[in-house]
Amino acid sequence: MARAYSVNNVLTAKFPELPFDGAWLEAVGKPQPTGTWFVYGPPKNGKTTFTMMLAKYMTNFKRVLYLPYEEGISLTTQMALERVQMREVGAKMAIGLPEPVNELMVRLEKHRSHDVVITDSIQFAGFNWEEYKRLKANFPQKIFTYISHIENGKPDGKTAQRIMRDANVVFRVEGFRAFPTGRYGGGKPIDIWPEKAKQYWGE
Repeated sequence: MARAYSVNNVLTAKFPELPFDGAWLEAVGKPQPTGTWFVYGPPKNGKTTFTMMLAKYMTNFKRVLYLPYEEGISLTTQMALERVQMREVGAKMAIGLPEPVNELMVRLEKHRSHDVVITDSIQFAGFNWEEYKRLKANFPQKIFTYISHIENGKPDGKTAQRIMRDANVVFRVEGFRAFPTGRYGGGKPIDIWPEKAKQYWGE
């Protein structure tokens, strides 16, 4: 039988936090370095660029693996990296070739594997709900971030919708602006392209 904890046990427990600051603190708060993050929105509104911004910021604290299932190692991936000046992060981020879940799990079981895994996109990766749960259960000390397309305003497909409901942090991207909701506080949007965002939102 699993142990039950007193209210005082829970209230006095110390949990690790990522020391976010600035715009990211205002958007997310100080998150735990584990769980699921989710980014969704219509095409050509800045999802990939925003996720690259997030990946770059995460390299201040963790090693990041970006898996471009949709674009692969391509000119468009290169352009997205250049837009956020990703060269600055050095070896703190790697771009992986798209691979099935079983191979990804073997990679993540290795010593000093990456702490943050970004999947772009969940639709092109083709992960199902059971595979998602297996990744999360087997690597509880990692952050898994998924990018999703939308259909009729919602994440495209039942798996994507279930992942979003399970996520600790969710960003809805529209009009070159990312709107966060999450379990750690924050809530202030982040502009991906400030000029285009202001134009889109009539500001």
